Amino acid sequence: MFDAWAAYDAKAVGTRLGGSLRRPAAERTDAYKSQAVSYAAYRALRNLFPARAADFRALMTGMGYDPNDASTDPASPTGVGNQAAAAVLAFRANDGSNQAGGYADTTGYQPVNTPDQVNDPFRWQPLRHPDANGNPVVQKFLTPQWQHVTPFALSGPDQFAPRGPTKTTLLLLDQEVTDTLLFSATLTDLTKVRAEYWADGPSSETPPGHWLLFGGAAARARGYNLDQSVKLTFALANAELDASIAAWNAKLRWDYVRPITAVRTRMKGKLVLAWAGPYKGTRLIRGETWHPYQAATFPTPPFAEYVSGHSTFSGAGARVLQRFTGSDLFGARVTVRPGSSFVEPGATPLLPAILIWPTFSAARDEAGNSRRIGGIHFPDADLHGRTLGASVGQRAWEKAQTYFNGTAGG
Repeated sequence: MFDAWAAYDAKAVGTRLGGSLRRPAAERTDAYKSQAVSYAAYRALRNLFPARAADFRALMTGMGYDPNDASTDPASPTGVGNQAAAAVLAFRANDGSNQAGGYADTTGYQPVNTPDQVNDPFRWQPLRHPDANGNPVVQKFLTPQWQHVTPFALSGPDQFAPRGPTKTTLLLLDQEVTDTLLFSATLTDLTKVRAEYWADGPSSETPPGHWLLFGGAAARARGYNLDQSVKLTFALANAELDASIAAWNAKLRWDYVRPITAVRTRMKGKLVLAWAGPYKGTRLIRGETWHPYQAATFPTPPFAEYVSGHSTFSGAGARVLQRFTGSDLFGARVTVRPGSSFVEPGATPLLPAILIWPTFSAARDEAGNSRRIGGIHFPDADLHGRTLGASVGQRAWEKAQTYFNGTAGG
């Protein structure tokens, strides 16, 4: 979208074709920009989500554009959009993500632990759990190759590498387990709502997409025009891409244990006070049966714990939004309907629950903390992830400026 828009700006250059698509000043109208950006977005969406092609075609038709128009004539906005998208998609086709292979692992990663045996208490364990139809499935580490994806602004996946969990003794796990069980035992309707609101699991917009939604909300609230909105989306989306690379680099570097494994192994044979399951509240339960405040079909994400992806994405998103808007002020809120929980449907929350974020920092912190509330992450993964994300976001913001002012590659 940005590369198509850049053709109608006096200074900006695209990431792939530079200033080669630049159009004369007379064509730099919102109508031309909108058309070019729409075709670029349409081509990218068709490429990334082919199963949704009919939806995207309908959207284009509803906007008055012909989705069948494959022109690459740079004298037309359609041609500019199609050319810009084709160049970016060609570049990203070989960026290390393995899109053509369904994003399947290309590294040969093998977990140290099995679903039935913990060989190393500090390492990630794939879990066996029921799917939506009640059939047992075993987790596979999701996209371990992601640390090798070509970044936007990072010099490498470990440019801002965090220091890792603070200790390497079982004492650390005892402290982390205590933190996890305290959150579990003290769950309230409000903390449950926070855990679920930010979960962003499968079939959702996911954590980076969540911050793009926030970017759109901030743009509308501030009355941004098309130019400003495209620039914001460009900087924010690329920061989220680099955040994913940096976070997955850390996840593979430490391959760290998830709370569900740590609690069950450290508290086996003991009684613990914790959330006992849907509609059961807090009770004394056997440690080896403990379950995070998550749906049974998705007890914990299928990849290592450290660092928190949510915290890294949120740190990056908050930093870009702060820099772009020139302020930390956000002023957003959401009301969660009674009984809308996916963990305890019909019962949680009992009354409407309101989440309010006066600042981008407040949203970032709540997102990170929500994963500790939900039993998904430990403190180090959250706090170090926020810091990592802020560094990544700052770097992406600085790189974006070079495309805005036309100095990229110079």
